[in-house]
Amino acid sequence: MRRISSVSVAMIMGVALYFTLFWGHDALRMLTSPTYGLDDVWRSQAIFGIGSLIGLAPTGLIKLAAFVGILKLAVAFICAVHIADRFRTLAAGGKANSELLDGGLILVGLIGLASVVPAVLSHNPELVRGQLIQLAFAALAVALCALERSYARTDAEAAAPAVAIPANATWFSPWR
Repeated sequence: MRRISSVSVAMIMGVALYFTLFWGHDALRMLTSPTYGLDDVWRSQAIFGIGSLIGLAPTGLIKLAAFVGILKLAVAFICAVHIADRFRTLAAGGKANSELLDGGLILVGLIGLASVVPAVLSHNPELVRGQLIQLAFAALAVALCALERSYARTDAEAAAPAVAIPANATWFSPWR
């Protein structure tokens, strides 16, 4: 029986904790600000870049900033739920459900890709580096979750009983 190593599980939990803390803090900062975080020049460059690409007016920028803040809060909540699920499986046994984390990491990837395009087009290497680090963390966690699922699938296939078919079984014949 093959099992994923505890280092891989710790790395998945570390990435989930990273997105819970940093994206949760960023989302709360955006949602509690009167301008939805647009007053912070460094952190709002991605919103301004996306808004300039699709031609948003100031009201549209505020709506986009609120939408991104809500998405970041959702990702932070999803990662927190996954961490709680991992701790539950450590305490009570069983298997952790990583599909929810995969959904949250897909949101991270979509937000990261939408943020990195304007940064590349505006030749801003600092913003590109920050977004690529987050995309790399998300890709690492997705790869480790996929590895964990593949190990679980091979364990289930190995545990399934083999069905023996009799040699003279007529019900299996396609040319009756």
